Amino acid sequence: MKTGKKYREALKLVDREKIYTIEEAAPLLKKTSVTKFDSTIDVSFRLNVKPTLADQLVRGTIVLPHGSGKTKRVLALTNAKQEEAKAAGAEFVGGKELIEKIQKENWFDYDVIVATPDMMGELGKMGRLLGPKGLMPNPKTGTVTMAIGQAITEIKKGKIAYRVDKDANLNISVARCSFSDQDIVDNLRAVCEAVAKSRPSTVKGTFILNAVAHTTMGPGLKITFEGRN
Repeated sequence: MKTGKKYREALKLVDREKIYTIEEAAPLLKKTSVTKFDSTIDVSFRLNVKPTLADQLVRGTIVLPHGSGKTKRVLALTNAKQEEAKAAGAEFVGGKELIEKIQKENWFDYDVIVATPDMMGELGKMGRLLGPKGLMPNPKTGTVTMAIGQAITEIKKGKIAYRVDKDANLNISVARCSFSDQDIVDNLRAVCEAVAKSRPSTVKGTFILNAVAHTTMGPGLKITFEGRN
């Protein structure tokens, strides 16, 4: 595969045989960024699970200590809690009329949908439209709740949801290269610990087979952390 000059230069800084600690990885990730914009820092996990089995579908949420560096646009669907949702900072707030807008106009100018339980009767009919986009609210991720203001506040502070894909891979955006080294370390550690704790009880042997941190279009760094197995 042909690679650019910046990537090749960045790759020279990486020891491909070494497994870096999170503290070692943070400053090196910033040095190996190859974009002109503020690159996202991701961590990718290869898990020893079978996602087709319900008891091995790894998913969860976490509030990043220093946020993700991206402000998420929130659509709040509720009747009784509209003022609460507005006060918490939701960009779009409404009820059935906004559900109809999604259906009729194919409207997706938001990143997350938060809803009160009374809206799920109508929303549930839109699984084929919202599901593939990862937008369907779910009680397990805290996006279906009567405490809609708290849910929106957490999302604005950096709450993210993660879910293993069909190939047993898990990719999570954890920071930006403009973050301080310590903020990157804190966010990386929080994510790694959350994934390690989500180990299904039915998994035998090593749970996290591999963990790699990387920037947008930058080379990957194999990382290690306590509790990874």
